[in-house]
Amino acid sequence: MIKAVLLDAGPLGLAVNPHRSPDAEACRTWLDGLLEASINVIVPEIADYEVRRELVRAGKRRALARLNAMAVKYDYLPVTTEAWRQAAQFWAQARQQGQPTAGDRELDGDVILAAQAVTLALPAGEVVVATANAGHIGRFTVAKAWQDVP
Repeated sequence: MIKAVLLDAGPLGLAVNPHRSPDAEACRTWLDGLLEASINVIVPEIADYEVRRELVRAGKRRALARLNAMAVKYDYLPVTTEAWRQAAQFWAQARQQGQPTAGDRELDGDVILAAQAVTLALPAGEVVVATANAGHIGRFTVAKAWQDVP
């Protein structure tokens, strides 16, 4: 049974989009449903960074205000030393298997997010990463398209 959902940059970006696009509205409705089901919604620091940097670059103040509010409304998960070390393991493992999730000189947010999920103090199966890219993250932890997360 899922107890916690970590948001990847895709659904987080949709949720903070101030426009009433069908995808953004569907994402916000989905998030409300998670809260109603008493599922803990978590904003990982790496996803916040990935969304925030683009919003700052583009001068999207309303979306930035929404992103700041997300860190208050939901649980905010800083990247810990344990998560950084686990991310380094995932990064090396992916390259040893010939399946990197990003270029060798990139920070690789996918392995950092996966490491944040794995280092939570929750049993396997109780935490899932909600994403638009389950393939990369799913090599390291449970990840599903956000629309498929109950």
